[in-house]
Amino acid sequence: MAIVLKGYPRLSETFIAQEILELERRGFVFDIWSLRRPTDRYHHPMHEAITARLFYLPEYLHDAPLRVLRATVHAFRRLDWRALLPVFLRDLRRDPTPNRLRRFGQACVLAQELDPAITHLHVHFLHTPASVTRYAALLTGRSFSFSAHAKDIWTTPDWERAEKIADSRFGVTCTADGWKELRRVSGAAGSRVELVYHGLDLSRFPNPPAIRPARDGTRADDPVRIVCVGRAVEKKGLDVLIDALGRFPDTLNWRLVHIGTGPLVDKLKARAAQAGIAERIEWRGSQAQGAVVAALRDADLFVLPSRPAADGDRDGLPNVIMEAATQALPIVSTLFAGVPEFVDDGVNGLLVPPGDAPALSDALALAIADPVLRERLGAAAYARLVADFSFEAGIDRMDTLLAAQMPEAGDTRPVAAG
Repeated sequence: MAIVLKGYPRLSETFIAQEILELERRGFVFDIWSLRRPTDRYHHPMHEAITARLFYLPEYLHDAPLRVLRATVHAFRRLDWRALLPVFLRDLRRDPTPNRLRRFGQACVLAQELDPAITHLHVHFLHTPASVTRYAALLTGRSFSFSAHAKDIWTTPDWERAEKIADSRFGVTCTADGWKELRRVSGAAGSRVELVYHGLDLSRFPNPPAIRPARDGTRADDPVRIVCVGRAVEKKGLDVLIDALGRFPDTLNWRLVHIGTGPLVDKLKARAAQAGIAERIEWRGSQAQGAVVAALRDADLFVLPSRPAADGDRDGLPNVIMEAATQALPIVSTLFAGVPEFVDDGVNGLLVPPGDAPALSDALALAIADPVLRERLGAAAYARLVADFSFEAGIDRMDTLLAAQMPEAGDTRPVAAG
């Protein structure tokens, strides 16, 4: 089968790499098709271990006009354009944008260039990648399935989500929050959408530190170490974090390490300077996985104040929250999206309303001043991860669902030639 992604490889989507790698180990053979080329400075070791062939579609049609032209002519001469054209024109009437035309052109390229041995397509993200995949599936008579994650659930129109779900063999999503939303929009077809948590492959992480220093924010020479890992985009709530940290008294000793890149980094640095806390924050940018784990092990406290963005974008259950739990870090986050599905307030972390800087400041101050509380919360976070978010349960279900889409040995059902 083929896996279709918006961008590959991406450090912010290691949960996808984790799944692909384990499915390969179980005997699946994939081609990976990406709508975009990578922009990250680093690759995760899992990306290097994945053996699937990797292909890129033209991100913009003008990048490869002859390739797109050949594919479009091929679609109308040799593929099932009668199955696609009514669907595409109906979509175009409701979404008359250049992006919709681009998805059609990318789908023609994908349909022409797919290996004829491929009988099923699985796409990650229900917005743009799923449009390309659905159109290519219609052109070639292949089936498709999807994994929906976060932004794609909340920023795609109801009609589009419902029709993609209805045309798919099955779909999965990784939070109960997202699962309920997809079932809401899809009516009777919602029964084919399942909740499958990613979980974490704990074999990729060291055991938590045996002991952490009992820092309490009283010593200027040994401040409490806070870490935040997340892209500098609106939905991560980093502006709220800066405002919360800016409310601390000067006598409270802390340092923040931020790992991640994004369009808001410069604005966040300026906000920190305006709040008078710039010297307490280290902006490390994008980091390789080993450096991320080292930062988690070195920290006393993890924070990620997720919130909804103005355009509707939002997190699911951020994978990095579970990664922090691998190192028994107490988690400070928000009562939003999929976070409460992992973090129980006062049990294995502290949760506050999204966008509430004073409440976030109070929660952080409480955790900073109390190393005994941090130890209890961190141990509970690790126990929750091990007990309820095992990688094996999720990947076993994906194995079953995808294996059911594969033709039986000797099945010679035709697939339109690419």
